[in-house]
Amino acid sequence: MSTITTSDVVTVGAAPLRPEDVVAVARHGARIEIDHAALARVAATRALVEGLASDPHPHYGISTGFGALATTFIAPDRRRQLQASLIRSHAAGTGAEVESEVVRALQLLRLQTLATGHTGVRPAVVETYAGMLNAGITPIVREYGSLGCSGDLAPLSHLALAAMGEGEVRDRSGALVPAAEALATASLAPLVLEEKEGLALINGTDGMLGMLLLALHDLSVLLETADIAAAMSIESQLGTDAVFAADLMALRPQVGQAVSALNLRALLGDSPMVASHKGPEDGRVQDAYSLRCAPQVHGAARDTVEHARMIAARELASAVDNPVITDDGRVQSNGNFHGAPVAYVLDFLAIAVADVASISERRTDRALDPARSHGLPPFLAHEVGVDSGLMIAQYAAAGIVSELKRLAVPASVDSIPSSAMQEDHVSMGWAAARKLRRGIDGLARVLAIEVLTASRALDLRAPLQPGQGTGAVRDLVRTVAAGPGPDHYVSPDIEAVTALVLSGAVAEAAGLRPEHLFSPAQDEAGADDPA
Repeated sequence: MSTITTSDVVTVGAAPLRPEDVVAVARHGARIEIDHAALARVAATRALVEGLASDPHPHYGISTGFGALATTFIAPDRRRQLQASLIRSHAAGTGAEVESEVVRALQLLRLQTLATGHTGVRPAVVETYAGMLNAGITPIVREYGSLGCSGDLAPLSHLALAAMGEGEVRDRSGALVPAAEALATASLAPLVLEEKEGLALINGTDGMLGMLLLALHDLSVLLETADIAAAMSIESQLGTDAVFAADLMALRPQVGQAVSALNLRALLGDSPMVASHKGPEDGRVQDAYSLRCAPQVHGAARDTVEHARMIAARELASAVDNPVITDDGRVQSNGNFHGAPVAYVLDFLAIAVADVASISERRTDRALDPARSHGLPPFLAHEVGVDSGLMIAQYAAAGIVSELKRLAVPASVDSIPSSAMQEDHVSMGWAAARKLRRGIDGLARVLAIEVLTASRALDLRAPLQPGQGTGAVRDLVRTVAAGPGPDHYVSPDIEAVTALVLSGAVAEAAGLRPEHLFSPAQDEAGADDPA
């Protein structure tokens, strides 16, 4: 999914990365540059680590083992082997390959922490990670292996293993090749890890954070699309827009609700279809909840997204490692690698995703039921009894919603001890992120089915016409899916409209301004101008 404009080059180390920087590198292949001042900081802290390496007093991760073996002193001549063994043993992921965009986000976010100068690695390590990203070298990372504490150990270890010239990677073309071969093709020397560097490469929340940032980008498009789908359903089911009035929204000053209501007013305000049944002769007192309460549900999801954005911004400004090199030169053990802050919001978002999909599916179901659709044919079928129309498209949406409810069960409330009870409470943030990715895909499909259904319903209301924005979406749908008529193969229509939803084309066709342009003051005031 892509609707953003990004720079071709992202600078790492000068300031915390922005969410759009992560999307640009992970999804669109933007190049990396390392800030020169950041490399100087990295070199300075590396000198501190090398001084401590010769100290007979043990320092965790520099001259000791790891985890439950933290009290075991390691002689200088065994420390390179210690670092290599750490990476090889921790690269224990299993299952399907993780998506390339997730791996690239993982690489970039670990690179950002390395470039802070708080991890004690050599500049060569920073430059190698940047070189791998720029060369399109994507290590194979497996689905299972992370407990989210100490960070995403197994996924990050697979990155480090590839940087050492071991394991397998995908090259820029997507071909599976040995890591050593890919590094040689890119003129990159395999890393030989020194003291502290193994730990520095694998202690972080980068995987769960990367997936959170990608999800937030996608949700900004999907929540806008949810408002559009709702408007199309309200319009085609002869609902009212009166309930979205600014003064009504001001009685409950929730920011996200105001944004959603503003979108609905913009989409429905010029609709001849809505205007056709205004007045006391309509006879209906109020619409069903799935139509009337769309701003309340979509708005609550928006507010959840805003909270998650705040947490993500804080995490982007963090240097997560253990131990860390402090500004005053101490090497200090800490617990900042615990993924709880990120894991919680990943779970919050999964709940919001499930509920937005749930209310969307209810609107779709109403359109297909002649007892509730106000004059539309059963299942929007062409020849009732012979044709089934979109009956089973609603089944697909219902099945997805049921799955999303299961995925909304939080992962972060679970914990399972590891490392001989040294790591006795873990965040499960990686698992929370993986299920959110599946949830976002499901939400896109449920919204696509509503858009497809509402487009057919709008056509069936002819000669009444939809509003400008909803009509433009209906016309876009008609470029990939046939309108009313005898039954045909439906699955390709759903897939094609899902692609339009995921690409942001539906949101663009409707003409709504990007969500981030709304200011809280406007939202709370319920400003009417959508331009």
